Amino acid sequence: MIYFRKDLTKPRSDPILSYMNGYLPQKQKERELTEKQQKFLDCLIQTGGDPKYAAELAGYSEGSYFQVIKSLKHEIIELASNILAQSAPQAALKLVQVMNTDDPMPQANVRLQAAQTILDRTGLGKQDKLDVNVESEGGSLFILPAKTVVEGEYVEVTED
Repeated sequence: MIYFRKDLTKPRSDPILSYMNGYLPQKQKERELTEKQQKFLDCLIQTGGDPKYAAELAGYSEGSYFQVIKSLKHEIIELASNILAQSAPQAALKLVQVMNTDDPMPQANVRLQAAQTILDRTGLGKQDKLDVNVESEGGSLFILPAKTVVEGEYVEVTED
């Protein structure tokens, strides 16, 4: 016998939603880093991004920095993103300064390109937009999965 709920507005455990949650992007929990891992990330900034030297300063054995990078991949990417975000105001100001100056600037093109790259990577620069419009004469065709028949008896379930 299958029981149907009368009130469908209350949340409940749905096996289909539970199954689909495996395919939906989930917010990652921040993991706890060891002191050594945190020291590696700190040293990575101090060494100007040299992972081999940062691993050595953090106390890792020689030649093991590849494994450290692999295990801290997401944290290293987040660190790089934060560094770019901190540089975005400086990049924006440099663009405005180059635009407004009448004085010759050595390597102005290189500086402009670097500033624009930082702004692009932080999401403040040029944005590409994709316009997806589909026009068809006969309408759209959607192929739906086959329907299944559920046999059962309707019984109202009240929640206490």
